[in-house]
Amino acid sequence: MTELSHVDETGGLRMVDVGGKPLSRRRALAAGRVRMAAETARRLGELPKGDALVAAQLAGVLAAKRTAELVPLCHPLPLTRIDVRCSVDADGVRIEAEVETTARTGVEMEALTAVSVAALTVYDMAKAIDPTMEIGPIRLVEKEKSPA
Repeated sequence: MTELSHVDETGGLRMVDVGGKPLSRRRALAAGRVRMAAETARRLGELPKGDALVAAQLAGVLAAKRTAELVPLCHPLPLTRIDVRCSVDADGVRIEAEVETTARTGVEMEALTAVSVAALTVYDMAKAIDPTMEIGPIRLVEKEKSPA
């Protein structure tokens, strides 16, 4: 088992010190799904609350920007790009979030948070017409690090 960077020598939690690391360009891509009935998927653009995909996209962007407020040991990062994409297929919505920064730590949590909150937003907007929807899986697809 590898050492967990967020656990100190006594077993307590800590925020990792990244102050000595050099700045680098970071990118992460996360993806997830909201499964639903085909009829629900067809109606996502005309729900009583509005267009679920537009709302989900905006919610994902806002969530990525606030990740450090939601996940206790995440560093606040100067995000340079957030791209949340939602697409409808036969059994639901596919959500992807691509996040970039130039910083001392990665943006995986920001991408995963964006997908998660976008999925919750789709669920919230369509739950009245389809209470059987399911969220998941949500996963990190890729991450990159290059010199700044």
